[in-house]
Amino acid sequence: MKQPRNSRFRSVGMKLFVILFCTIVLLSSVLGLTSYYAAKGIITDQVAAASSQSIVQAADKLDFLFAEYEALSRQFAVDSILKADMETVNRPGAGTVDKAAAEDRIRRKLDSVKGSDERLLGIRLVSKSLVDADSYKSTGISSVRSAEGIQTRVKQLDEAKGNPVWFPVRAKGFFDVYDQSSLTMGRLLRNIQHPEAEYYMLIEIKGQALTDILSNLHIGLTGEIRILDPSGNIVYGADNKLLGEPSYIHPAAKPAEGERQSFTASNEQGTSQLVVYQPLDTAKWTLMGYAPVSDFTKSADRLLYITLSVVLAAAVIAVVIGYVLVRLIGRPLGKLAGLMEEGEQGNLQVRTHFKGRDEIGRLGHSFNKMMEQISLLAGQSSRSAAQVLATSEQLVNASSVTSAHAREVAAATGEIAHGAASLALEAENSNRNVERMNLQITKVQETNRAMDASAEKVITVSDQGAELMKTLVAQSESTVQMMELIQENSMRLRESTHLIRSILTPMVAVNKQTNILALNASIEAVRAGAAGRGFVVIANEIRGLADESNQSIAMVSKITEEISSRIENTVQVVGDTAPLFREQISSVRESSSIFEGVREEMEQFIGYLNESSASITELMEYQQQLGESMASVHAVVQQTSASTEEVASMSSQQFTVSEELVALSGKLEKLAEELKQSLVSFHG
Repeated sequence: MKQPRNSRFRSVGMKLFVILFCTIVLLSSVLGLTSYYAAKGIITDQVAAASSQSIVQAADKLDFLFAEYEALSRQFAVDSILKADMETVNRPGAGTVDKAAAEDRIRRKLDSVKGSDERLLGIRLVSKSLVDADSYKSTGISSVRSAEGIQTRVKQLDEAKGNPVWFPVRAKGFFDVYDQSSLTMGRLLRNIQHPEAEYYMLIEIKGQALTDILSNLHIGLTGEIRILDPSGNIVYGADNKLLGEPSYIHPAAKPAEGERQSFTASNEQGTSQLVVYQPLDTAKWTLMGYAPVSDFTKSADRLLYITLSVVLAAAVIAVVIGYVLVRLIGRPLGKLAGLMEEGEQGNLQVRTHFKGRDEIGRLGHSFNKMMEQISLLAGQSSRSAAQVLATSEQLVNASSVTSAHAREVAAATGEIAHGAASLALEAENSNRNVERMNLQITKVQETNRAMDASAEKVITVSDQGAELMKTLVAQSESTVQMMELIQENSMRLRESTHLIRSILTPMVAVNKQTNILALNASIEAVRAGAAGRGFVVIANEIRGLADESNQSIAMVSKITEEISSRIENTVQVVGDTAPLFREQISSVRESSSIFEGVREEMEQFIGYLNESSASITELMEYQQQLGESMASVHAVVQQTSASTEEVASMSSQQFTVSEELVALSGKLEKLAEELKQSLVSFHG
């Protein structure tokens, strides 16, 4: 039997082949790649260690060179003869011959230093004013300039206060006047007693001198050497165009003691670079060299090719081993699976032919014994199924007869129970209606009682309202009388205000006449001169009193006018209010008559309520007798219904048992048929 294509890929042999193949290839790849990257790391570390030693040696050479020139500058700073010559040149009272001799000695000293060292481009003593005529220089170098950049660099010398300062390599020298690059060391030659004799000493070293020192330092095949300042700018490099530019690669800080002075970083193009560096002891610079990592790891690439070859060979070996495993394990298991599938279809004659004594052979022998036992079991089951089938047919016939009788009894009992239940339901509904009628009659009786009580309250309230109305009429009439008195008093007050005005009019005239007399008295007193001064005082006092009287009279007149105006308003309001009080009295009298009519109507309403209450009481007696009769009927119907339901329940249970017995008989017959059919498919 040929296996489907998908089942082959799901077979145990194929799984073993895939597991073995992936394991061998994965282990070979991991081992090879680990060796490759470990070798690259070892090579890089070794090269970094060797390059670090070289960079340290080159840094020592540079420190030695820089220390030599710093020592030279210190000799100039402590040279007493040079110091005396510079004082002579700058002393105003010195003679021309003395100045010329001193200048000659200064120039010869500078020339002798420059001539004894081929690495020097020149040596200068520059005046603090940056004037070329006041400066001194060795032969063969150009004049002094005072551009803004040069002044900035000179300012650093002032800030150093006599300490040496190293300036980066510049393509055209310190003063940008040369045709070649130079490295400059400067310091201020101080003279505390004669500050006018202080000069800047500039020692300019050829850039080629640094190149000669670093020519033996090589980092890789295409490596590059640079000197960087603390800001990461290029102090020295192979290309003068990069001088002063920031370096893309630079160490972050000075290494700690014992720390490896190398690291890897990417350049502008993203290529991995091995970087080694060493800070200088003299200048605050760092000597750095870097080269592509690929320059050192080319030899390790052969290990990668070897790794690929080993992985390929391991894959071939894994294929061979997997094929052997498939032959030894996969095929026998496949054959056994095919025989099991045939046995599943009912063929109990299948047998294996494994001759080996390993686990697969033992599995084949056990399979053969299992198929023989199943053949014997199938024969016995077939015979037992035939007997069960015959017995179930008899049981089905008996159960059918019992079920038919039980169905008839259950139907008759059900009809009786249904009739009794209907009668009980009708009796219960009638009883419920009687109870509802009784409840409604009770509510009507309670309503009549409430209405009777309300009517009594209305009569009481009507009596109280009538009495209040009488009191209100009496009070209203008293109020009208009081209003008439107020109106009469207001008329009298109006007459009084007229009298006050008539009294105030002569007083005003008297005050005016008093003012005139006082004025005339003052005039006569002034005419009399010194003898009339006393009369002037008296006339002024009389005039003051007259003015105060006028003010008082004016105030009294104003108050009188206000009182008169308010009395007029009061009279008008009282006159307008009097008709309203009269209308109120008539309305109160009408309300009193209405209260008396309400009392008569409520007395008639109470009579009607008493008649309705008597009728309701008689109706409640008849209702009670009807309720007792319906309760008796309901009790009898409930007893009859309960007995009928009990009989119906027992008939239903008997019918249910009969139905279950028929169903079980049918299931038994069906199971016997199925067992027989299933055993037919096995052929031994």
